Amino acid sequence: MEFLSKIGAVVQRILKEEFQLEVDSKSLLFNETRKEFDGDYTLVLFPFLKTTRKNPQELGKLIGDTVVQEIEFVQSYNIIKGFLNFEFHVSFWLDILKQLDDNGSFSLPNNGNKVLVEFSSPNTNKPLHLGHVRNILLGWACSNILSAAGYEVVKTQIINDRGIAICKSMLAWQKFGAGATPQSEAMKADHFVGHYYVLFEKKFKEEYSNWQSSEEGGTVYQNLRKEDQSEEAFFKSYKNKYFNDYSALGAEAKSMLLKWEQNDVDVRALWSKMNNWVYQGFEETYKNLGVTFDSIYYESDTYTLGKDIIQEGLSNGVFYKKEDGSVWIDLEDVGMDHKLVLRSDGTSVYMTQDIGTARKRYEDTQANGMVYTVADEQDYHFKALFETLKKLEEPYCEGLHHLSYGMVDLPTGKMKSREGTVVDADDLLKEVIQEAKNNAVERGEIESISEDERQKIYQLIGKAALNFFILKVNPKKRMVFNPAESVDMQGTTGPYVQNAYVRIQSIKRKAGEMDLSKRMEYSDPEPIELDIIKKLNGFLSTLQIAADQYDPSIMASYCYELAKLYHKFYSDIRILGATEESAKAFRIALGNSVARTLQEGFRLIGIEMPNRM
Repeated sequence: MEFLSKIGAVVQRILKEEFQLEVDSKSLLFNETRKEFDGDYTLVLFPFLKTTRKNPQELGKLIGDTVVQEIEFVQSYNIIKGFLNFEFHVSFWLDILKQLDDNGSFSLPNNGNKVLVEFSSPNTNKPLHLGHVRNILLGWACSNILSAAGYEVVKTQIINDRGIAICKSMLAWQKFGAGATPQSEAMKADHFVGHYYVLFEKKFKEEYSNWQSSEEGGTVYQNLRKEDQSEEAFFKSYKNKYFNDYSALGAEAKSMLLKWEQNDVDVRALWSKMNNWVYQGFEETYKNLGVTFDSIYYESDTYTLGKDIIQEGLSNGVFYKKEDGSVWIDLEDVGMDHKLVLRSDGTSVYMTQDIGTARKRYEDTQANGMVYTVADEQDYHFKALFETLKKLEEPYCEGLHHLSYGMVDLPTGKMKSREGTVVDADDLLKEVIQEAKNNAVERGEIESISEDERQKIYQLIGKAALNFFILKVNPKKRMVFNPAESVDMQGTTGPYVQNAYVRIQSIKRKAGEMDLSKRMEYSDPEPIELDIIKKLNGFLSTLQIAADQYDPSIMASYCYELAKLYHKFYSDIRILGATEESAKAFRIALGNSVARTLQEGFRLIGIEMPNRM
């Protein structure tokens, strides 16, 4: 903030002139003054006490006296231990509000950086679910925040459209589908394909259960079990081995994958048909969530990438080859282990294709930064990937970030895709919209408007409930999503923030056409009005922090705090009933500034504002 820079410049000069101490501006720590103390902004003195050989009172008085004398908008100061609290003139804050109204911006200047943000990246064997929703909303909000913070942003995803899981759903449809289609079953297309993925697991479990009670299964148990290991424990741990070595369904699925890799015409045709069904479903879900992408990559195109880069790395010593022909990278110097990058038979692992995909994306976009929105289960993988790209001296290697996030649970516990116990994204959105409708009907405040308008409002409130509940939590934290809590009008929720905006729109409608220029005559604002101005002034610094930390919860929290201030203002202060026209005009104008700021803050996290609710 420019006004803090002015104070900082004075502090730097004092430290240099009085103590021969050169201090970088970044070393000066300014915070908003805590509510229990007088002041607007606080300078932390502790870092300079030892070097200056002064106690807090002495150093604080020296700096405070000079700042008050030289900077016209600083009215007074006080010292609490090692904290120097500056209080500004009221006129300064009124000028700040005018500047925000006249020239205020909700974005930062272009910083010359281009960043690619990857998010969603689903598998084509099942619909998007609650876990994907957190991924999608984080990636979308992060993209918006980075764009507003001055980055050129490319939004992308990589669709995992090949592999054994996809073959499982294909095989189940081929064996048990009897030619059914999403249209014939009146099912959303991605849900239709997901049904067959679950069906495969059901049929496989039946097969496995029968095998366990067979003579062959009994022999395997007797020969391989650990001492005193129960049948249940043994067969639970043996499941993957059974799939690979004994299962008829497993053999068919693996055969189908092999045929896919050999470009078998029939298998490829089935794969294309079922994937296209899924893509139709994905597009519908993305549209409902308000999300779009600038580019899409497909694993079926990228899984062979990276092999040439591995050969380059072998020639210049980045990688090494073992006796069996497999290729590895030694990451011990960065506290990690040795990482496989190419199998002994020359086939790729995920690391191989991720290396190749990163380079292709750079070639396609020239982005000098890449953000990967992927769950924290992959923390180690991305750390290894980034370190590998650094050793390869890729030109974008210093701009890599893993937007790691925790899993999302329901009040009932964890979800499992193969068992069909996940909450589909579409069903989740319908549920929160229904909760929003139930609340609105109970309040009865929008009965007078048309049914179409009411339905749109339910949609906006429901989507706000979902987005805000997901995004208000720091990405790194595991969370529990509760649809009923998400629409609470009195909680830390999206609808609570929306309601502040709606109240302002209601006041504007009641005020009608009014000359707000009289607000300039208002010179004695209430403390809460000053608090609101200070919060409004903090939008751009909040935006910068949210962008630097890749954390949309910072913007969500800012919007909630601003809305909370306005709700208190609305409750405690007479607005349309103000005795003076200048106060009335000022309070309406202040509300307008709050509304614009809330609207923009919510836009960044993917939420629209209703005019009524």
